[in-house]
Amino acid sequence: MEKCIFCKILKGEAVSTKLYEDSKTYAFLDASPASEGHSLVIPKKHYETMDEMDKETASAVMKTTQKIAKAILKLNQGYNVNQNNKRAAGQIVPHVHYHIIPRNKGDKIKFSCENTIPSAEEFKKIREKIQKLL
Repeated sequence: MEKCIFCKILKGEAVSTKLYEDSKTYAFLDASPASEGHSLVIPKKHYETMDEMDKETASAVMKTTQKIAKAILKLNQGYNVNQNNKRAAGQIVPHVHYHIIPRNKGDKIKFSCENTIPSAEEFKKIREKIQKLL
């Protein structure tokens, strides 16, 4: 089985524009940015989805995401943090990665969906289903 592109980057087998690195995480510029400075933060150990990460790795990834976001905010009016899990949710590379997307007024980036508001009874049923699995 072929290694994922992020694992190849970590092994030096593929090119990236590194922003930051520590013992558990790696941050780099997205090769196909939504805006200037669009960055990715990944764990150095391969995990497909965020729920697979151990607590220490998850904490390290979030700390690095925050560090990159603070720098991006000094250059932009705002930012989005996005993280997708599994192809149905839009995950293209099957390796946990957090997008930090710089945002500025009038940038034409759109994140939208059509929402329906559940009834109180539907909220209760949804809550019960999820709580049973916690």
